[in-house]
Amino acid sequence: MTELKDLEITYDKPNWCPGCGDFGVWVSLKNAIVQLGLNPWEVVLVSGIGCSSKLPYWVKTYGFNGLHGRPMPVAEGIKLANHGLTVIVIGGDGDQYGEGGNHLLHAARRNIDLTVIVHNNQVYGLTTGQFSPTTDIGEKNKANPNPIMEAPVNPIEFALAAGATYVARGFAGDHKQETELITAGIKHKGFAMIDIMQPCVTFNHKNTFSWFYERVYTLEQEGHDIKDKIKAFQRAEEWPLRRPLSEGEKEKVATGIFYQEDRPTWEDVTPQLGSTPLVKHTIDNRDITLLLEELM
Repeated sequence: MTELKDLEITYDKPNWCPGCGDFGVWVSLKNAIVQLGLNPWEVVLVSGIGCSSKLPYWVKTYGFNGLHGRPMPVAEGIKLANHGLTVIVIGGDGDQYGEGGNHLLHAARRNIDLTVIVHNNQVYGLTTGQFSPTTDIGEKNKANPNPIMEAPVNPIEFALAAGATYVARGFAGDHKQETELITAGIKHKGFAMIDIMQPCVTFNHKNTFSWFYERVYTLEQEGHDIKDKIKAFQRAEEWPLRRPLSEGEKEKVATGIFYQEDRPTWEDVTPQLGSTPLVKHTIDNRDITLLLEELM
């Protein structure tokens, strides 16, 4: 009989490209979970498709890996079934701002108590670097030899306009700030979206770590008022640019919390939830024969 001590225990390790920004997000998320003292069985990570969406494989919590652009409906269902859980959505810029844009919009306006972490590398990294909704104007690659002239999606403005009650941007090269933003997003009661600049070292040779290090600054250092939505929009307008750069011009990329407000969540205003999660409701033996006869 084989004894436990004789068994070889192996652990899966992330298979992202060496130097990928996903590693930074992975470490920051784990740090946030630990700092908040959350138990593994109290957390559910829900992801779509893409390099970033593999993240739930390597965190010791519950996880669900769904379809491209569709993690939000699954996360909403989990949260509404058991709003005692901490539900975190993981996705890339294509997953959330492209295929999943409609779901992101309505989850934000409903103010469902979810934390959404978007790995924004400005390309479709898993499928070899095609343009994504956030690719900068003027970029080209092997899949698109002509420079792109479509204006990129501005994730911060999108979230603000949709009604998200916590909107932030992080950078995978700053683990301390990134951990703080994720921690605050999880603690926030309401819809929290954190857009994280996550350089793709294989397919995006423009928006690299060094490129961001030369351009990022923190809103906190600028004395930004996170309660002022107009100021948040103004800061968001700085980048990404929806026009070609002028000669000698250099972008500024703000990081930190752009906006935060307190507003009742969807769970708060749904009477069926109240203080008891749906999974803990008791089912009585009511006779629904008359209802079935009327509707069927």
